[in-house]
Amino acid sequence: MNTLLVKNTAVLVTMDDERREIVNGGLFVRGNVIEQVGPTSELPETADTILDLSGHIVLPGLVNTHHHLYQSLTRVLAQDNNLFDWLTTLYPIWANLTDEAIYISTITGLAELALSGCTTSSDHLYIFPNDCNLDSQIRAAQEIGVRFHAARGSMSLGESDGGLPPDRVTEDEAFILKDSQRLIETYHDASRHAMMRVVLAPCSPFSVTPDLMRESANMARAYGVRLHTHLAETLEEEEFCLETFGLRPVPYVESLGWTGDDVWHAHCVHMSQPEIELFGQTQTGVAHCPSSNMRLASGIAPVLAWRDAGVPIGLGVDGSASNDGGHLLTEARQAMLLQRVAPDRYLSEAPGGRGGFGGRPDAMSARQALEIGTRGGAAVLGRDDIGYLAPGMSADFIALNLNQVAFAGALHDPVAAVLLCQPPSVDYSVINGKIVVKEGQLTTVDLIPHLEKHNKIAAQMIRDEK
Repeated sequence: MNTLLVKNTAVLVTMDDERREIVNGGLFVRGNVIEQVGPTSELPETADTILDLSGHIVLPGLVNTHHHLYQSLTRVLAQDNNLFDWLTTLYPIWANLTDEAIYISTITGLAELALSGCTTSSDHLYIFPNDCNLDSQIRAAQEIGVRFHAARGSMSLGESDGGLPPDRVTEDEAFILKDSQRLIETYHDASRHAMMRVVLAPCSPFSVTPDLMRESANMARAYGVRLHTHLAETLEEEEFCLETFGLRPVPYVESLGWTGDDVWHAHCVHMSQPEIELFGQTQTGVAHCPSSNMRLASGIAPVLAWRDAGVPIGLGVDGSASNDGGHLLTEARQAMLLQRVAPDRYLSEAPGGRGGFGGRPDAMSARQALEIGTRGGAAVLGRDDIGYLAPGMSADFIALNLNQVAFAGALHDPVAAVLLCQPPSVDYSVINGKIVVKEGQLTTVDLIPHLEKHNKIAAQMIRDEK
């Protein structure tokens, strides 16, 4: 088995149970598993590959718990719309997707994530017009070399049946379930250090039926795979659920079996305190997507209340048409800053309170945001092999060069500087023991030809709609 030695780091951030930050630290990897972590002086001196990361900070690889990679084809459209108007604007364009578009956009989006420090990503592909299939996305993820949780999304409730999406982008529910079973049996790897897992992910309460939600949950639990969907993202969604199902979004999914430690939901901006406590009690996870929530004016998610209730929380960049970027370190920074300006619900509800105005500069620290982006995301995805650096863990880590203008004057606390200063791209990314980013460049694919194809496909999709 090949060995890899990382040595002489300015600081190695383990995120382990003791939250150790090791000055002049390093780690030793055998194959795809970390064997030793500690000061450089205590590590082996030789290995098949040696990375001398003097002047670099090393962190666990970041974990992205919610994304729509195909949306990188439709950035900066519907710039001033809320969620429902944004969707109805983009659905007709997405109806022009092809399988090649799915493959190319996955390459592009995962490359962007890898360069920003993401080593594990879930993706929620829920639209399958024309010849599109999830297999091409899985192939692209394998080529890039990112650890991947492929979510087989779906939409079955079209406009003619009271749903939001046009009928031409929906699928038959029997086919959805049959294809979900095929994908699980073909690709899902439940073993430790797995590079590929499959998730079942009906899109949202306003685009699938209760029957599909129930049957998807039954299938997922029969196969031991996880469940994912959008939930409680906007007030419009809340109104839809009350009018259609007579329940708020959280009680609605609870009635369908969609709570528990094998479930995580994206957004969850609009939750009551009892609903938050339910998630904590059942260990139902949340993918927090701050940039998308700001872009669509959906609101500020109650992250502090989630934390107080013990809800598992990870970060998600969300689709590149509602975020317009795929930089996970930037998303961690947004999460930290947004909580500092969030109205304090407890003060506003107290007698004589301040009405919810103002924020708290100590609401979330840089280290807490990094923890959500690493250990938090791993927990949300049900992984016990990633999220921190320790013997026996998967060899997934990133390194950033501290000797650059973005960090000037901040080297007294380089860990906080990663977020409080403007986050750059990474210099190194090692995933499953393999160097995927080296000196700021991808090693696994030649990105330029893919970008040329990506831009041609994007232009054609928009032209076809016009």
